[in-house]
Amino acid sequence: MIDLPKKIVIGNDTIDTIPAVIKELGLGDRVYIITGPRVRSIVGTRVERIIGEQDLNYEVGIVKTSNIGDVEALLDYITEFRPTVLVGLGGGKAIDAAKFVSSRTKVPFISVPTAASHDGIASPFASIRGLGRVTSVKASPPLAIIADVKVIMKAPPRLLKAGAGDLVGKFTAVLDWRLAHRLKGEYYGEYAASLSLLSAKHVLSAANLISLMKPEAVRIVLEGLTSASVAMCIAGSTRPASGSEHLFSHALDIVAKYPALHGEQVALGTIMMAYLHGRNWRKIRSLIKKMGLPTTAKELGVRDVDIIEALTKAHRIRPERYTILGESGLTWEAAERLAKHTGVID
Repeated sequence: MIDLPKKIVIGNDTIDTIPAVIKELGLGDRVYIITGPRVRSIVGTRVERIIGEQDLNYEVGIVKTSNIGDVEALLDYITEFRPTVLVGLGGGKAIDAAKFVSSRTKVPFISVPTAASHDGIASPFASIRGLGRVTSVKASPPLAIIADVKVIMKAPPRLLKAGAGDLVGKFTAVLDWRLAHRLKGEYYGEYAASLSLLSAKHVLSAANLISLMKPEAVRIVLEGLTSASVAMCIAGSTRPASGSEHLFSHALDIVAKYPALHGEQVALGTIMMAYLHGRNWRKIRSLIKKMGLPTTAKELGVRDVDIIEALTKAHRIRPERYTILGESGLTWEAAERLAKHTGVID
């Protein structure tokens, strides 16, 4: 069975439609809002007022991190309040927490992103730390997505650009998936792959709009992130959206202790993985640079040696997932040559 969002609302002032969407989908009248302290002060009180005015009972759960301890602490309050719907309001932490809690409690959730920094806003996977792994875990996809362009425009530009970077990574993710299908006989879904690849191509074609932070850029990135998430729902895995470029990013998180935004690291990894796949990595690098994303270790804020070490360790992040990095990975010398040739390091 494929679980997909039943309602996607993207536009200006769409945050005001939360009560209407809850009623339209028949999600009851007990709403548990999961958000972060900063987001609550910026837009959370507005959401609480809108929900309260519609005679909906609500409580608010504050999550400060995406660590499993903080996320599981929400379960006690939920057991007591017994909500009929969860609202994940915020960036990655709040939405991942809502997603994870939804999968544990079977209470449906609505994703209300306040930033468009990665595809977690709509995907059926959650990034929860403290589970002994750095990759995403299977969780519940949102029943609805309500994205307010005006709200997201107020987030730091770096976040939207990181979302674009995460989308660029779908290009090499699909190439890796196709390679695993040919060499390992792994299941490959043409439709899911095409949908994810379309998201990457769409955001690359809008590089100029994204660099200028035009309102249209927000919609393009949001639509791309949503499409990539739907591709994962169809495939039943992160394969259409996560390949060697993501393994590199996860390895860099371990080596350099989460040095930059996920989408920034993925975009940098995509440049190098596109080279390994024999694709036009120079064009990809040029468009990534045009969007204002880091294309070198220095711009990313890491040492050259961190890039090399991450490249040599990337294949071990998910050994069951075959990518262009192969089963043995890259030697130190090969990793250094790759990073130098693509201009990631000097």
